[in-house]
Amino acid sequence: MIRKFARALVRYSLDITPGDVLLARTTTLGIPLLKEVWREALEAGANVIPRLTFDGQEETFLSAASDEQLAWVSPVERVEMEAITARLTISAPYNTRGGGDPKRQGQWLRGQGELTQRFRQRSAEGSLKWTGTLYPTHALAQEAGMSLREYEEFVYRAMFLDREDPIAEWRAFSVEQQAKVDLLDRVSTLRIVAEDTDLTLSVAGRKWMNSDGHRNFPSGEVFTGPVEESANGTIRFTFPAVRGGQEVEDVRLTFENGKVVRATAARGEEYLNTVLETDAGARFLGEVAIGNNYGIQRFTKNTLFDEKIGGTCHLAVGSSYLETGGKNDSSVHWDMVCDLRRGGAIYADGEVIHKDGKWAMQGR
Repeated sequence: MIRKFARALVRYSLDITPGDVLLARTTTLGIPLLKEVWREALEAGANVIPRLTFDGQEETFLSAASDEQLAWVSPVERVEMEAITARLTISAPYNTRGGGDPKRQGQWLRGQGELTQRFRQRSAEGSLKWTGTLYPTHALAQEAGMSLREYEEFVYRAMFLDREDPIAEWRAFSVEQQAKVDLLDRVSTLRIVAEDTDLTLSVAGRKWMNSDGHRNFPSGEVFTGPVEESANGTIRFTFPAVRGGQEVEDVRLTFENGKVVRATAARGEEYLNTVLETDAGARFLGEVAIGNNYGIQRFTKNTLFDEKIGGTCHLAVGSSYLETGGKNDSSVHWDMVCDLRRGGAIYADGEVIHKDGKWAMQGR
């Protein structure tokens, strides 16, 4: 299974070709997958830079670093950002709750903003291919309420790795999603309605993207960057919002002219508002998306999977993806998921296109 996983990442998600320079990052727990990715990428003709982090590395840094060290940008990473043509990030945590102090984490993220901005630019230009994925660990399985074996089965099923030819399956899925993108590219206004939710925003002139297993693996969503000052109304996020080792429950955001003017939560409200104060762009939306992976039907406290749950939508406060036409700039990008499977609806220019978690128009 690991070899099949690596092959899908290298040959499909990243589409590695001879001469590519691939930076592959993970923790020491992700070494089994990293080894197979390295082998597959070498066979595809790439040069590979492996990068490992160890247990507790971020916590140690955030607790011990001075303000100057938090703001420091590695000159090696500056050069590396220009040299690589592909980047793979394999999440394989020891501890899902080990993010460290949120204020210092925000300070460090602001310091790394130069690299983040350049990454976004190169991605939008098409000069840098990238993929984020996950290698099952005990910590992730426990967070999801499963045994490691159950979690592995869940993960590989969501990735189509249980199929005979996963790459062929993802290509077919891409075609299906493209019909939804084509529909949404003609839309000017979206309205999301669900329990305690009525939010309207503009997507006029923005480009919808087909997230089909290339940048996220697994994937299964269509998304764009809404017009920055257009969101008005309130949305209640059904599932806890998880970020940086923190879990915030029952998040409710109220928007006026694009900006979050009220943010409440049943638990974790202080952290929620701390993140929203990270920088000027953190209170504006960078993304609106609809989840279409119906192979994912349960919440696991991992955004890579939860935002793809078939029958949900999600919004991200913070940075936009430049290729959508989005202009919001922030060191934050925090996805929050709203379940639409029981009474929810999405209206496009006044017409229902999505109801009770299913597409209701041509192009579904």
